[in-house]
Amino acid sequence: MQFDDLESYSQPSRRPWLLIVIAIIGGVMLARHFRGDKPQEAPLDGSEPAVEQVVAPAVSAPAAAPREPAPVRRPVAEPAPQAALPEAKVRELMNEGGKLQRDDDFVAARELYYKALGGVRDAGLRREIEQRLGTINVLLVTTPRMMPEKVEYVVQRGDFIQRIARRFGTTVELVQKSNRISNPNLIKAGDVLRVLQAEFTLEASKSRNDLVVYMDGRFFKRYLVGTGEFGRTPTGTFEIYDKIVEPVWWRPDGREVPYGDPENILGTRWMAIRATGDTPAVRGYGIHGTWDNSSIGRAESAGCIRMRNEEVEELYILVPNGTKVTIVE
Repeated sequence: MQFDDLESYSQPSRRPWLLIVIAIIGGVMLARHFRGDKPQEAPLDGSEPAVEQVVAPAVSAPAAAPREPAPVRRPVAEPAPQAALPEAKVRELMNEGGKLQRDDDFVAARELYYKALGGVRDAGLRREIEQRLGTINVLLVTTPRMMPEKVEYVVQRGDFIQRIARRFGTTVELVQKSNRISNPNLIKAGDVLRVLQAEFTLEASKSRNDLVVYMDGRFFKRYLVGTGEFGRTPTGTFEIYDKIVEPVWWRPDGREVPYGDPENILGTRWMAIRATGDTPAVRGYGIHGTWDNSSIGRAESAGCIRMRNEEVEELYILVPNGTKVTIVE
């Protein structure tokens, strides 16, 4: 066929098909008539007519993908309220704890310090006890030393550190540091790791400019921090949802300031927080380091919580995403 003939090209007639369709419809109507099929009428009682239900063939649901086990949490008993202790008794407990600490019995020393902390009323002694507890607690969780909050875990075939950390609700960095693992890719089946299975929570105070870390509800360590100028740091309940090493800072005008630039104010670590519960949503707030230690202990930031670089690096190792943060006046 030539392209010049396209205009004269006509489609086949559809009349035979029309006659066939009419014949089929007529046949169906006759068949229904002889079978006695009639359109369903509405019941006289006003109820809805019965509807024939078509049951689809059962289809097996696809097998669910394997899921990571939920973080293992050790049951924690609420600490019993403790009456005030005479100052002499507090000092006796501190002396005994100090001796145990020098003998490298950090777990026993820690329990004596907790007992002293629960009964102390003198502010100066409280600060000293907290400092000792902070030192011992960090040492216990970041070294292979055993403690009640750790379990021994035997590495299974196919395990990797990220999976182990998620299972126990801790961080990859803490698993590595506390087991002195220089290369996380070199763990093998049969290795025995000591893994922390405790829950950290944070509480920051704007009036005191400090941040207290709790482990399973007990005091862990107190850090001096900087907070927002003119009360700009929001209060309420939050959670850490993102963590960044050597963060980039975005200026209020949108310009990117890379890590290492003298203008970058975020220091060596950044932990972003978001509101939870009834706390109004906020954006752009977090816990970060600083190159200006003179701002620590002051309300001078744009609203974030500032920490000394070496201390924010320590905290970064301890707390995983999802850690609860409370900020109070």
